[in-house]
Amino acid sequence: MNIEVKVLEILEQNPKLSAQEIAVMLGEDKENIEEVIKKLEEDKVIVKYHTIINWEKTEKEVVEAIVEVKVTPQRGFGYDAIAKRIYKFPEVKAVYLLSGDYDLHVVVEGKSMKDIAQFVGSKLAPLEYVLSTATHFIMKKYKDAGVILEDGEKDDREVITP
Repeated sequence: MNIEVKVLEILEQNPKLSAQEIAVMLGEDKENIEEVIKKLEEDKVIVKYHTIINWEKTEKEVVEAIVEVKVTPQRGFGYDAIAKRIYKFPEVKAVYLLSGDYDLHVVVEGKSMKDIAQFVGSKLAPLEYVLSTATHFIMKKYKDAGVILEDGEKDDREVITP
């Protein structure tokens, strides 16, 4: 495995690690690791460093939904043109092309269920080439981006003694 992949795997698990810490982990020079990271950033392999926040433990009200979207692909552009129109909305956190019954998987964020419903009804569904949508509100997150958000497993079994 080359050094770039090793650095990426480490940063994926903990983006707060310094080049020095990564260098020690890999037995490399700090300067070499800094060059590798700089190149990965310039080549847009590393696009952004991201913090995962468990909003349920804060006062901020955040509602997320997954919207499955069925579209008609555009001649000469396929799904890319409609995906681009959708991902430009500030309410949209992510857009994925799918196989199966729906074509696009859109992750939307708002302050309330009503905000998301208004976004889907007034901005997303009326777009040209959108045939239908199915909205699924996220009620609780157990794991996000590979990170378990629960405080630990609670054993709810009843104790039985002989």
